[in-house]
Amino acid sequence: MLLFYIILAFVIIQRIAELIFAKRNEKLAFKKGGVEFDRGGYKVIVLMHTCFFLSLITEFFYFSRSLNSYWYIYFALFVLAQALRYWTILTLGKKWNTRIIIVPGTTLVTKGPFRFMKHPNYSAVITELLVLPMMFSCYFTAGIFTLLNLLALKRRIRIEEQALAKLERDP
Repeated sequence: MLLFYIILAFVIIQRIAELIFAKRNEKLAFKKGGVEFDRGGYKVIVLMHTCFFLSLITEFFYFSRSLNSYWYIYFALFVLAQALRYWTILTLGKKWNTRIIIVPGTTLVTKGPFRFMKHPNYSAVITELLVLPMMFSCYFTAGIFTLLNLLALKRRIRIEEQALAKLERDP
């Protein structure tokens, strides 16, 4: 299925490009005195995302999955998630990162998608990890990784909120 290969390649290339951009921003944040929180939790999230792709590929081929009858709805949601993701990245600019790095003296971003929600990038990721496998009838991957992602993000958001609150208390 050509569409599966195209979308899979797009998302994997996108993730690699984002990691390069995040690494650059990480170095900038550390030069400004940034402090990283939850390094171990980050490793778990990276492992989960890697396993997500392996599961998606395995389920698609092992169970001979095909394009879902409602693929266009899932694809539209995927495109909206991409728009939200890049709106967030563009809004944060050099502050965007895949890790929790708090730079003392910085303020919370309240423009762009942050006017409407607190964690727009996480909303985009939740949507992607659900609709991407659903688009190709990979129900096991959709269910398992949506649940794992929600659990990981619940923990991550709590830690991130605590780190941000500490920044506000101890500028």
